[in-house]
Amino acid sequence: MAIVTTSKKACSVNPLKMSQPIGGSFAFMGLRGAMPLLHGSQGCTSFGLTLFVRHFKEAVPMQTTAMSEVATVLGGYENVELAILNIYNRTKPEIIGINSTGVTETKGDDVEGFIRLIRQKHAQLEKLPLVYVSTPDFKDAFQDGWEKTVARMVEVLVDPVEAGTAHDPTRVNVLPGCHLTPGDLDELRTIIEDFGLKPSFLPDLAGSLDGHIPDEFTPTTIGGIGVDEIATMGQAGWTIAVGAQMKRAAEAMQQKTGVPFRLFERLCGLIPNDEFIAFLSEISGRPVPAKYRRQRGQLADAMLDTHFHIGGRKLAIGAEPDLLFDLSSMLHEMGAEVAAAVTTTLSPVLERVKAQEVLIGDLEDLEDLAKARGCDLLITHSHGRQAASRLKIPFYRAGFPMFDRLGAGHQMSVGYRGTRDLIFDLANLVVADREDNHQATPDTWRTTDAGLQVVPPQLH
Repeated sequence: MAIVTTSKKACSVNPLKMSQPIGGSFAFMGLRGAMPLLHGSQGCTSFGLTLFVRHFKEAVPMQTTAMSEVATVLGGYENVELAILNIYNRTKPEIIGINSTGVTETKGDDVEGFIRLIRQKHAQLEKLPLVYVSTPDFKDAFQDGWEKTVARMVEVLVDPVEAGTAHDPTRVNVLPGCHLTPGDLDELRTIIEDFGLKPSFLPDLAGSLDGHIPDEFTPTTIGGIGVDEIATMGQAGWTIAVGAQMKRAAEAMQQKTGVPFRLFERLCGLIPNDEFIAFLSEISGRPVPAKYRRQRGQLADAMLDTHFHIGGRKLAIGAEPDLLFDLSSMLHEMGAEVAAAVTTTLSPVLERVKAQEVLIGDLEDLEDLAKARGCDLLITHSHGRQAASRLKIPFYRAGFPMFDRLGAGHQMSVGYRGTRDLIFDLANLVVADREDNHQATPDTWRTTDAGLQVVPPQLH
């Protein structure tokens, strides 16, 4: 059991965590025709928007209530009203998702009350879904913002179901954590559909941020799950929650609609995917397709091939709690040692991370621990690249944001195939590092008076 501690530094140096409102806005981006709206200053929105655009290399819709110093002190009703009306008139969204920020939470704006007054004053907004989530950025982190926003979506947008109402056994709700990429969601959708089931993802980033080019420009999100489909999620036979952060939303779904749920805290690794595939076979009543038996064999073979390179490695991992738990558990099973583990916020899974200690801190803490404990592989998001360079160890990018490499939205770690590709990528990093920095050059020969002599290899 890991000991969870919190950094006592007066300030964050090279931050690891991203803020709550950004996590909340990210969740709204998985809805079709959505416009995420941050209730705060323009800088709050432009910072988050920059991260999203650099990560996905796509046009990302986000708006702001543009709170000034004066408006913040006096109250933000007029700014919220004007922002909603402008968005409604100019972009015709199917839904507006509103997340608070630090300045408006400090003032204590009653945004739910604002929304009621705005609906009373403007009849045209009566049927437009307006979902508000409190996500102050002076506490918690990216994962918390996602968790709260998805739970709020369920509470507001899913229609209640009367007790005794029959559910469709072929329909499955999927509540994915923020650590899953659009590529992960595509893989999960394929797996679930191969068992004859019809999944509904909330949110569905694979529909909106998977990098496809739409037929025509739209100022809102270009895909994802629609509000009409969300309303009918209570008719499903099961809910699958991926990541401990999604337990809250799954419980809200069960309480409101009676749909039972199964929580999978991770889907990276052999054993978790065995459990996932077995569960799908059980609820669908179908045998496991031959393709997944073959993929399982490929993963087992990949684990044999790569354990020589990954086993015994000392790892330094910095990530949101669910991603940290997912990656560290899989790599521990591969024989690696998680010598340094740093995360962003509290979570029930942290005590089960296979490490002596999990520190809630920043990338400076991660670098210091990696150096002190002799780590030889660093895993975190792109802001960790300077630390890896200073430590002179291989660096694998995982999490958000990833802005100095292409294809972040298609990176995959779930399922047998995703796990297989992940361990190959990690093993190849280790091989390349050894070849470039730690391996002797081939022996050479020189002619002397005594004949041929071997010149000893020189280390780089």
